[in-house]
Amino acid sequence: MTHHRRTRRTAACAIIVGILAAGSPAAPVTTAAYASAASMSENAVIEWDRNAQYAIWDVAGQQPQVQARSFAMVHGAIYDAVNAIAGAPYQPYLIKPATNGRESVDAAVGTAAFQVLSSLFPAQQTRLRTQYDEWLAAIPGGSAKRRGISVGSRTAAAMIDARRDDGAFGPTAWPVGTEPGQWRPTPPTNANDGAWVANLKPFLIPSPSMFRSSGPPALTSEQYARDLNEVKAIGAVDSSTRTADQTEAAVWWHDRHLGEWEIKRQLATTQRLSSLQTARMFAMVDLAEADATTACYNEKAAWTFWRPVTAIQLADTDGNPATEADPDWMPLLVTPPHPDFTSGHTCFTAASMSALRHFFGRDDIAFSAYSEASGTTRHFSGFSEALAEVTEARIWGGIHTRTADVEGAKIGAKVTAYMIRNYFHPRR
Repeated sequence: MTHHRRTRRTAACAIIVGILAAGSPAAPVTTAAYASAASMSENAVIEWDRNAQYAIWDVAGQQPQVQARSFAMVHGAIYDAVNAIAGAPYQPYLIKPATNGRESVDAAVGTAAFQVLSSLFPAQQTRLRTQYDEWLAAIPGGSAKRRGISVGSRTAAAMIDARRDDGAFGPTAWPVGTEPGQWRPTPPTNANDGAWVANLKPFLIPSPSMFRSSGPPALTSEQYARDLNEVKAIGAVDSSTRTADQTEAAVWWHDRHLGEWEIKRQLATTQRLSSLQTARMFAMVDLAEADATTACYNEKAAWTFWRPVTAIQLADTDGNPATEADPDWMPLLVTPPHPDFTSGHTCFTAASMSALRHFFGRDDIAFSAYSEASGTTRHFSGFSEALAEVTEARIWGGIHTRTADVEGAKIGAKVTAYMIRNYFHPRR
């Protein structure tokens, strides 16, 4: 790695760490806060998060920008149910059903998750019903169980109603341009999909365009040339400068079976969170991720900027003397079917990592996750380290420019900062 590249990476990491710190005012979480902690096998929230991932990805095969909405709906409903049973020590997200504190948390969590998932995936109704019935059968009968089911049903109904006609699955195609800098479908798939996410009703922020950036650099600028030449060299499918570890990281972060979901469950377990703390943490992370994704796609719609593969192959049309066309250039990864600016994955990961840093009040909690796509497990010493790596990994994979990654991370952190100011506060 050249001194110039090390300097640029260090500067980018400093920006990202600063963003995380700015959105993380919480005091450190102490062991005493988890006096009622449960193991993974006893934590219904973790169990139903795993069930949700099976429905959302393994069966339905939803892409990350769609997964974000589904997980947010599931965990918003679960959080309201668990928080209500605990006496609402935190602000509800949507509602606080009346409770006496003796309701079954397991029944409430399972019911909230099952009913939201059933509304999202009618084709899975039979499988989900069997899973839910088996879950309920393991809970002792009585008023606690009945009241827990009632609480979960009410929070699920509130979530389903709140997301009715929210813009999901509307028009899917992005506008296709022919001028330099304008997005167009990319090889080898030449697909065009996901434009509806740009106008999805947010879960937390007032508007998808709330954190509008100043846009990508001008095609004739020095910054644009630096961005393009960097990804051209290290992101090519046959790059001679990308290391084996960088290749692994690029593939690991591109896995559609997102490692972020495993990380979330792992942290809840290793940090011995109670069901209430798990529900709150999952809701904070998932709702922030969903809105960061929407804000990112709104940026994509505003700028419709071409992807590196198009920009490099057509560099002789950009008017920049510091770039050179390579009509045969291809990236390491398959380019997703939407514009470059901003990076959805850095928006998403910045939101999740800054939410986790705020929740735990620290940045140095170690975690890891396995990727089937890369066949490897990657380990991180803290939240800012993971965000710094995904920022690089999208360049190493050849599918984003550095500016798209860094600006995306800023948007994700701003979404979390807004959530921190306005949601999930302790009530006493």
